[in-house]
Order: sequence, then structure tokens, then C-alpha cells
Amino acid sequence: MPAIPTTTSAPLAITGAAPPLTRLLSGVRRGALIPVATMTMVIIAVWYLACLPMNRDLPQLANVVGLADRYEVAWGLERPVLPAPHQIVAELYASTLGTALFRETADGFVLNPRNLLTHAWVTVSATLAGFAIGVMLGIVLAIAITEVEALRISLMPWIVASQTVPILAVAPIIIVALGSIGIVGLLPKAIISAYLSFFPVAIGMVKGFGSPEAMLLDLMRTYNASKAQIFLKLRWPASIPLLFASLKVSISISLVGAIVGELPTGAQAGIGARLLSGSYYGQTVQIWSALAIAAILASLLIAAVVLAERLTLNAMGARP
Repeated sequence: MPAIPTTTSAPLAITGAAPPLTRLLSGVRRGALIPVATMTMVIIAVWYLACLPMNRDLPQLANVVGLADRYEVAWGLERPVLPAPHQIVAELYASTLGTALFRETADGFVLNPRNLLTHAWVTVSATLAGFAIGVMLGIVLAIAITEVEALRISLMPWIVASQTVPILAVAPIIIVALGSIGIVGLLPKAIISAYLSFFPVAIGMVKGFGSPEAMLLDLMRTYNASKAQIFLKLRWPASIPLLFASLKVSISISLVGAIVGELPTGAQAGIGARLLSGSYYGQTVQIWSALAIAAILASLLIAAVVLAERLTLNAMGARP
């Protein structure tokens, strides 16, 4: 019998998510970035136009005649009420890349307090510490609330009520209370960040741990699974998407908490300290540059969470 010819085919390639640069270039080709670029240009244009009415009462504009001349002066004021975008960019460059990051002292090289990146690092370190504390606290509270019905009834209202107290009122109390027992520096700011960041994690994880369908829970119980097995094999994997959604909110407000924690202490370093020194000396461009670096840091922190989310979901076999 003649041999039956066979054909071999290469196995199907399993492709994951495209690299970020590839997705970005693909988005450019499809025109997906056009709406973002358009809105950015509109915001910048409105910002430039608003510089004149916002700065109209300053004495430098009192004797300037002509709309074009008035705008030219308004965009170059040393201490404007509203600085122009290019002034903020110039200040960011001068206070970061244009200033040495380290300076030499008798004890060696130390971070230069004149560099804005030094202040950013101080704030980010408190942010990450508070974020870690808040995430762990939020997950522990969510597990307790999910597993114990009495805690759901008694503890949940207090968690919600904790966020009704303004952080500006809580921060000085925490700083003074911890300072009275000798705890200063990073930890008080981290606790303030944790106070803000635990809430979205706790609420999101309570929802995530309760997301599995009753049929799946009954199936696990039919297999005589313990509570620990139900949690590890069903509740925890089902809560991962909500966990990362909560982390994106938590990391951003953790940064806000760290900055707020620097305000009542008269700190010498940190974005909050930069804001205070700018307000003391009327350096509005410095204030806006500090706000800009805070926004950049928040974007980078959220991007790091998004990257961790994609890696985790890919490792779990989620669809790209």
C-alpha cells in the first residue's frame, strides 16, 4: 500500500500583548492619539490666553498699551499670578537637569536640596511607604469583613466614616501625636498616606472577594474545600482585577497624603516643603513647577501599577 502523504504544519504561535512602543505606534497610525493631542493643545491655548486676565492687576502691566504687548509682558512676568506654560517648563528644567543632583560636603556627596528631584524623592519615599502600609491594611480589613459577617455590619460604617474627616485636620494631629513620642521623619507622612490609601483598597477588595458566583462557592464546598482553599483558589484570583483598579486610585491619593503630611511640619525637603517655600517668598513659578512634578510623579506611579497589572494578568492567562 502506498504511503499516505502527510503534511505537517507549524504549531500556532501564541502571541501575547504587543510591546508598549508597538501599541503606541499602532495608535498613532490609527489616529487614536489625535483626541488627546487636540485636548492638550486646547488646554495650552486657553492657559496662554488666561495669563493676561489673571495677571491684569499687576503693576508691570499698568502702563502697557496694546493687546500684543500686554500678552508679551504677561507671559514673561517674574512673579505672575498665573505663569505661562513655558515658564513652568523652564523652571522644571532649571531646577532638575539644570541643577546638580549631588553636592559635596565634609561628609561626602549628598543630595542637593536645590534640585527639585531631591524633593521629589523625599515625597516618593513617603508615598511608597504609606502605599505599602495602606494596601496591606486594606487587604486585611477586606478579608476580615468578607469572612466575618459581624465585622461587615460593625466595621464597614467606620471605614466609610473615616474618610469624611478632612485630611488637613487629621494630618497635624498625627504629626503632633507621633512627634510627642519621638517619631518624626518618614513614618508620620507614611501614616497619613496610609490613612488615605487604605480606603479604596478595602472597598475594592471587599467587592472583589465577594464577586465569585454562588454556584462556584457551592461547588468548592461540594469538593469539601476549606475556607483557606476557597480564598486562595477562588476569591483571591477573582479579586485581582478589582485589586489593581483600587491600586491605581490608592497610589495617587497616597502621593497627595505625603504632600499634605509635609505641610504642617515645616519640612525642609519634599514637594510640600517646596510649595511652602514658594508661597512664603511669592515664587509662584516655583509653586507651579512643584505641582507639575507632582502630576508627573502621579502619572509615573500609576503607569507602574498598570505595568504590574498587565504582567500579573498575563501570568494568570488573561486575554491580551
